[in-house]
Amino acid sequence: METTEHTRTLGRSGIEVSALGFGCWAIGGEWRSADGQPLGWGKVDDEESVRAIRRALDLGVTFFDTADVYGTGHSERLLGRALGRRRADVVVATKWGNLFDERARVRDGQDDSPEHARRALTASLRRLDTDHIDLYQLHIADADPERAAALRDVCEEFVREGLIRAYAWSTDDPARAAVFAQGPHCAAVQHCLNVLQDAPELLALCAESDLASVNRSPLAMGLLTGKHTAGRALEAGDIRSAPPAWLPGFTPDTGADPDWLRRVDALRSVLTSDGRTLAQGALAWIWARSPRTVPIPGFRTVAQAEENAGAIAKGPLTAGQTADIDRILGRRAAGRRQD
Repeated sequence: METTEHTRTLGRSGIEVSALGFGCWAIGGEWRSADGQPLGWGKVDDEESVRAIRRALDLGVTFFDTADVYGTGHSERLLGRALGRRRADVVVATKWGNLFDERARVRDGQDDSPEHARRALTASLRRLDTDHIDLYQLHIADADPERAAALRDVCEEFVREGLIRAYAWSTDDPARAAVFAQGPHCAAVQHCLNVLQDAPELLALCAESDLASVNRSPLAMGLLTGKHTAGRALEAGDIRSAPPAWLPGFTPDTGADPDWLRRVDALRSVLTSDGRTLAQGALAWIWARSPRTVPIPGFRTVAQAEENAGAIAKGPLTAGQTADIDRILGRRAAGRRQD
């Protein structure tokens, strides 16, 4: 697998991307589950989102990750609009598996059938205003492995038809990820990874199967930006204001979990070494963790895009710095480089 400090190759696909990608969940705006649970990150300014995407392009970011359900289609539409004629310069990843009402901005179920996969792909191509998806990802983390194997085969059909270039599964379960890894054109696993939440088994699978590790929540849903304080409630339309069970680090109505904030504070001096911001240090830890990693922090403003992209030039943390982090967190070399 070819890699430099500034680029990555998506596993065995040969697709080259910037070492940093941008995650487009937050720019989808507000949307909810059928029972009223907020699933977005609050209100957004679409024009600022477009400016942020284009600024990221100017700063060398070439990988953008979205999903059909983010903003119930809005994130895909916005990304397609922002890329415009520069579509050929970037690698676009999106996801499928969720059902939603685009007008009501409500997610209302899941569908793991091959028939839905094709319908969803057709709809994503239209919203993104493109003729192909570079990385198509299953967005049902706990899908039945046997049904997922059938979807892997459907993805191979999509590759043969020229509709996608490669595929992946967004899941934190190594056994499930291994099902997709058996496919010739599987290129990655998308999973949670940040300095507070390591994923050694998934990184090992990526190394063994020649896959890229696409990292969601690289900034721990914003905790590693330094902008959250204990007791400060988040706006009602933000998923972190009423966090579901799978979202640690936040508490209902009171914002960031004080225990998590204490861990962030303990790491601050290491992560902000060498002139980095806290967020840039968190991204640098991920790059030090494995040469296969591609963190995809979210963004909503030009300033956030500039700060995140600024991490690329500073590169990964040193072995000594990652060892310091392991010591502070009390884990045994959990952050050692996984090649």
